[in-house]
Amino acid sequence: MNPLVGILLIALGSIGAASFYVPFKKVKSWAWESYWISQGLFAWIIIPWIFALIFIPKGELMPIISEAPMKAKLMAMFFGVLWGFGGLTFGLALRYLGVALGQSIALGLCAAFGTLLPPIIAGDNLFTPAGILIIIGVAITIAGIIIIGYAGSLKSKEMTEEQKRAAVKEFALKKGILIAIFAGVMSACFNFGFESGKPIEDVALAHGTNPLFQKNPSLIFILLGGFITNLVYCLFLNIKNKTYKDYYTVSGSVLANNLFFTFLAGLLWFLQFHFFGMGSSKLPAGMAVFGWSILMALNIAISNIWGILLNEWEGVKTKTIVVLIIGIVVLILSTFIVKLG
Repeated sequence: MNPLVGILLIALGSIGAASFYVPFKKVKSWAWESYWISQGLFAWIIIPWIFALIFIPKGELMPIISEAPMKAKLMAMFFGVLWGFGGLTFGLALRYLGVALGQSIALGLCAAFGTLLPPIIAGDNLFTPAGILIIIGVAITIAGIIIIGYAGSLKSKEMTEEQKRAAVKEFALKKGILIAIFAGVMSACFNFGFESGKPIEDVALAHGTNPLFQKNPSLIFILLGGFITNLVYCLFLNIKNKTYKDYYTVSGSVLANNLFFTFLAGLLWFLQFHFFGMGSSKLPAGMAVFGWSILMALNIAISNIWGILLNEWEGVKTKTIVVLIIGIVVLILSTFIVKLG
């Protein structure tokens, strides 16, 4: 076990997670639902199989999938479907709030509920020192979200409509915050998927898989479930808005451009869980749950750096930036506290 290496690996994944939405800025002439499901096809179907085939011993992937308990595979997919609602609305949160504000709220809740819900479902007593610490962490998370929401409210008041649209084309504070809250709660189901997939990991290890990559087979099932949820909704929007024409009415150069940048977005997105799996394998047993907190905290920090670079907060007063920073610090603090339990 090497905790420092584990944290660095998780940090690499976090850079991808916080950056995946940036390539969408280069997509041309496609509606949101079109480019979202395009990156989903890469991130949740194609790339997980490519990585599994590369990093699982040659010829062992299909035997692993065949021998893994059916219950583990179905439960991983089930939680993937639930996470899919979070992933879907997560994209909408970024659409309406921008990279910084959207990720801060959604990921803060994802860290909190991903920690609070498992012991409740398992029937554990939360009125112990460790349980009380978890509850305190969740309370601090909510406080951080309120502070960041207040910063968003100040931003909405201080920026002109032109400035809002220049920073985030479809900026909508109230709608965005409600969606981000739902996204954060449902996104926590990804962690349940990993827990349900542990028997799949055991089979992978028995087939000689390097512990660094033991989660890759589980990811195939979790992400398949998430893809199904997103595919249904995006196809519904394609039909409703007649945006299914996006795929065949653009020129060849625009199509190639859009496929490249949605592939890049999908790759960056997937890398967070590839490196998370690698990093978690390097953490001691008592520190392993801390990995999820590290991933969420770094995602929040890096997404806000992107928010500044993308001028999402340009034109606001210094007070608003100070409030935002305080909210971010509180939120990051909460993601560490909830894991100390």
